[in-house]
Amino acid sequence: MEPIRRRTVLAGLAGVPLTTFLPDLGPLGVSTAAYAAAAVPDVHLTWLEGAPGTPATTTWGTPWPQGAVPGDQTFQLSTADGGAVPMQSWPLAYWPDGTLKWSAHATAVSAPADSYTLAAGTPALPETAVTVTDQHSYLDVDTGVIRARIRKNGRELISQIWRGDVEIARKGVLVNLRQDHIEEDEEKAAPRDRFDSDITSVTVEQSGPVRAVVRIEGTHTNERGKSWLPFTVRLYFYAGAENIRMMHTFVYDRDGTRDYIAGLGVRFRVPMRDAAYDRHVRFVGDGHGMLTEAVKGITGLRRDPAASVRAAQVAGAKLADPSTWDQRVTTRLQYIPEWGDYTLSQLSADGFTVKKRTKKGYGWIGVDQGRRASGVGYVGGVSGGFAFGLRDFWQRHPTQLDIRQAHTEEAEVTVWLWSPQAEPMDMRFYHDGMGQDTYPEQLQGLEITYEDYEPAFGTPYGIARTSELTFWALAATPSADRLADIADQVRTPPQLINPVGHLVTSKVFGGLFAPVDRSNPVKAVIEDHLDFLFGFYQRQVDQRHWYGFWDYGDIMHTFDEDRLVWRYDIGGYAWDNSELSPDLWLWYAFLRSGRADIFRFAEAMTRHTGEVDVYHLGKWAGLGTRHGVQHWADSAKQQRISTAVYRRVYYYLTADERTGDLLSQLVDSDRTFLVLDPLRKIRTEPYTPDPHALSIGLGTDWSGLAAAWLTEWERHGPKADLAKAKLLGTMETIAAMPNGFVTGSGLYDLDTGRFAPVAAKTVSVSHLSAMFGQVEICAEVIGLVEVPGFENAWLQYCRLFNASKTEQAAECGANFGNLILKQGHARLTAYAAVRLNRDDLATRAWKEFYTGDGYGPALPWTSKEVTSTLNPTEAATWVSTNTTALYGLAAIQNLALIGDKIIAP
Repeated sequence: MEPIRRRTVLAGLAGVPLTTFLPDLGPLGVSTAAYAAAAVPDVHLTWLEGAPGTPATTTWGTPWPQGAVPGDQTFQLSTADGGAVPMQSWPLAYWPDGTLKWSAHATAVSAPADSYTLAAGTPALPETAVTVTDQHSYLDVDTGVIRARIRKNGRELISQIWRGDVEIARKGVLVNLRQDHIEEDEEKAAPRDRFDSDITSVTVEQSGPVRAVVRIEGTHTNERGKSWLPFTVRLYFYAGAENIRMMHTFVYDRDGTRDYIAGLGVRFRVPMRDAAYDRHVRFVGDGHGMLTEAVKGITGLRRDPAASVRAAQVAGAKLADPSTWDQRVTTRLQYIPEWGDYTLSQLSADGFTVKKRTKKGYGWIGVDQGRRASGVGYVGGVSGGFAFGLRDFWQRHPTQLDIRQAHTEEAEVTVWLWSPQAEPMDMRFYHDGMGQDTYPEQLQGLEITYEDYEPAFGTPYGIARTSELTFWALAATPSADRLADIADQVRTPPQLINPVGHLVTSKVFGGLFAPVDRSNPVKAVIEDHLDFLFGFYQRQVDQRHWYGFWDYGDIMHTFDEDRLVWRYDIGGYAWDNSELSPDLWLWYAFLRSGRADIFRFAEAMTRHTGEVDVYHLGKWAGLGTRHGVQHWADSAKQQRISTAVYRRVYYYLTADERTGDLLSQLVDSDRTFLVLDPLRKIRTEPYTPDPHALSIGLGTDWSGLAAAWLTEWERHGPKADLAKAKLLGTMETIAAMPNGFVTGSGLYDLDTGRFAPVAAKTVSVSHLSAMFGQVEICAEVIGLVEVPGFENAWLQYCRLFNASKTEQAAECGANFGNLILKQGHARLTAYAAVRLNRDDLATRAWKEFYTGDGYGPALPWTSKEVTSTLNPTEAATWVSTNTTALYGLAAIQNLALIGDKIIAP
């Protein structure tokens, strides 16, 4: 990382009031105009998993070096042979000098090329642009192939979908089944009540020419007017596309003791125009395995209509007129059953079942079973039909696909995010408190199970989940190959990515990563260790079945060496909930490698931790929950889990709007300190939250706030000015503290966005303070703005954390006590080595990396097969997720910062 010295730009900021803006200056105090003539670098883009074989749509983000690209730059996209590709672009973030930091782009291609070049220029327009027509009570969105009518109120999100003049689907609603209690008596069944979507607002976020986005908000409401489960749905349309992508988010607004979700899904009606023998049902199972059926089957009969007729039906093609068949079949068609109802239910990660029946009121017939269905189905006929898919279908079990009444004039399709055939969603807390009624008792509980319990704190009220669905309006029943391609795109949506070299040279995310480099044998060993750790966790997800609606995307915290399982049932040792930043380990591992498997692993984690582990409603909105047996169980609700730093990488690489929502929601999370004191159980002096003197830690608390403020500022969000002022105000007042970050905490004023002055040198250092994104956020802000005292304070902390007690006391007035996580902090020493140009610190950082209290070179760096557990698996009893995340980040950042000064263990 190249040191940046810009000490004259903001030297006089100590007394700047909250509303003052930064000057519009470049990295060396040069005006933005000086960059206008700079050449915008070309970026060579490739597909994450290789080019799709069928038409594809994608959205991605590309970073730019500071000062290189004007803020209003336009871009063009082309293939290797220079062919122009239609593209839509918009800004995601800006550098402080006003130049572009991240741009977002969207394209829709009918024949995907292996690679593309993004360059400055005028974008090509699609042959037929996607358009949005705004009427009084609805919107019409037209891709040039399909058209959808979106209602502005009522139940139906999408009232109709046409392909040309043919209506393919209608009456698209969200559906929910609710139980008011969970029946514990096996002989009784709790009644269920149905709720449908009830729209409260519709917003057009983008209107073309390549991409249109419509945001719909509302709640689920029953016939009696009772509402719950707020939702946000985004619909994505691309020029020339025949599908609609849906991002479905709901927030759970109950405390878990009542109102249980017994079913949650998306439902459409599908007109059925064709003869029963020309109507088809398809489900894609494991891989490209496929259920291929007709509502009225004419294969396998006692009498043969003709080989060509049978072959056509299996292929989904229109059958010849029955008058041309063998008349022994034609005259008896009325006696062939019409199968109108089909269900594929995936109630576990390793098993799905398919059944069918003729119609309601008659018995179900088992069709087949399988392991892991794709979540894709189709119903329709030779004149057109409706395909539907749910991403992560088996990973987020229990899920289900329903087709009903396909033998009538209107079939019904429901994609269940929570299957009504499963047990109701049980969100109740998992124990009765065990007498932990006071703080001393709760701290004793923490001592034994590592769970920080507190009555009424283990609530799911306000957590959320986002699901991704896609719907196709097809002109005819798709071929097996086409439906297989659809299933592949549902499982793994096409994603364009930037080359690693461009990500590195853009110096985004603090510049704390460099390309994978095995040229040195010592580096190669570290790379092998990094590969082992990722591969081990990747296999553990599958072997230990870390799947399920609320669980998928998370990993476990600590291993049980006796049972040879992870401590899934022991307090704070169970689900990890971002403890010590595995999210960042994975994202930085991707940024330096470009590996698809790492991207998808990190993507699933980001989807989970940003939604399930964080509150989005209620008094704790903006806070996350510490690790535990249930994701929401622990009473520690903190900034360190909700921190925006865990979402930033995914947001900027994909321009995902839902992740953008999560980032925006955190801008005012400093107000949560008024309602919840994170240190309430261990304070020795009385404390009442004061909006002008809030006790906020300079580590996990401030870094979470700073990440949100930085993101809002660089995105030029609606609160960007306030966020920038708070970020700079806290940086300046931390800098003014005699011991800077070593002080440990400060009294923060919500109105001024500054910490109160501190007169005396205070020492209060925690091993956790810098391990939840503070390293990365400090590197980013120091690289962005010049606040010399802040950089000095951070470098002091970096130098001294792993230093001797004598050195600590000599500089700060007291030593830091007995600290742990020294290997994870080796990267702080490395950062100081680069900024201060000190080779002795670089050598010390590598020694800390090898001999700290983490993973050492002498470990086996292998796993062993285990056959004594419920399922055969593998174990590495020396592995813990805390250490894995810190080893991964220390290795990646040390290699980037001081890789040229590496020493052998």
